[in-house]
Amino acid sequence: MSFTNICRFPSVEEILSSLPLPKHLAAIKKSRDQEIRRIFTREDQRFLLIIGPCSAHNEDAVCTYVSRLARLQEQVADVLMLIPRIYTNKPRTTGEGYKGMLHQPDHLKKTDIAKGLKAIRQMHLRALEESHLSAADEMLYPGNYPYLADLLSYVAVGARSVENQQHRLTVSGLDVPVGMKNPTSGDLKVMLDSVFAAQISHRFIYNDWEVSTSGNSLTHAVIRGSVDRAGNHLPNYHYEDLIRLAAIYEERKLENPTIIVDLNHSNSGKKYKEQPRIAAEVMHSRRQAKHLAGMIRGLMIESYLLPGSQGASGTEFGRSITDSCLGWDESETLVLKLAESIG
Repeated sequence: MSFTNICRFPSVEEILSSLPLPKHLAAIKKSRDQEIRRIFTREDQRFLLIIGPCSAHNEDAVCTYVSRLARLQEQVADVLMLIPRIYTNKPRTTGEGYKGMLHQPDHLKKTDIAKGLKAIRQMHLRALEESHLSAADEMLYPGNYPYLADLLSYVAVGARSVENQQHRLTVSGLDVPVGMKNPTSGDLKVMLDSVFAAQISHRFIYNDWEVSTSGNSLTHAVIRGSVDRAGNHLPNYHYEDLIRLAAIYEERKLENPTIIVDLNHSNSGKKYKEQPRIAAEVMHSRRQAKHLAGMIRGLMIESYLLPGSQGASGTEFGRSITDSCLGWDESETLVLKLAESIG
């Protein structure tokens, strides 16, 4: 075997004891979880926005952004629920490139995963303390979920992970909403198979234990567009796409049938400035069909302090080093317009 042991990975108990969640923040998170759950169970008619940078690579910039988001949340609280994206793992198509703060707590230095584990928990803790907004993160490594389980109010499973058995089974044991993205092929059946698998109970091996789960009824679909064999981006947010997905969803008779539309990635063709236009079209589609209004419960938006992106070695404060994002001014305008369109 060609594996080289570098260091022993810190246990969940070690990390949580060194960086505990204070009781007052645990209470805030519990309240937020209940509010978000009610959106998925249709007891709360507010619209959900999962919004923030493509990847969180700088704690100070992320916390500055999330604090601004908290002030914006106060303005739109009657109609919108904002969940900050604090994505600390970055899947890479070829395996090369920046893999997120878990791998590189300092994006200008070499990989240090043990240090990165502490860094991502510290960032989530600080963001919650300063904003009182519990966040979303992507599940790239299912076994790592316990390190952040007490802090996350939403989890995303990406297009490259959605077919993975361990992701599906792990999600079946979570008690927060989990969005399953359609795979890069755009196959809706694969996505809904993943939703179904996560909504039922399982017995399997997880972190050295044989475990059983009860199923997660809040697991749902996230559409993000697709890529064809020639590498072309194909959107799947148009009215006809939404009608088709809603029909398939209803045929499957899944619990709490919910669609979240990702405004960026292949839906925008990687053209981040298109996100406000796509949002307007999705909201128009909701108004055209009553069952879409009930099923489309939110949007994913890539947004940061500064617009666009910089290279992985960039040092501009608040500008993405991965996918391009809307800047703060455009993001604030978009959120306020969405609140107005719903209100």
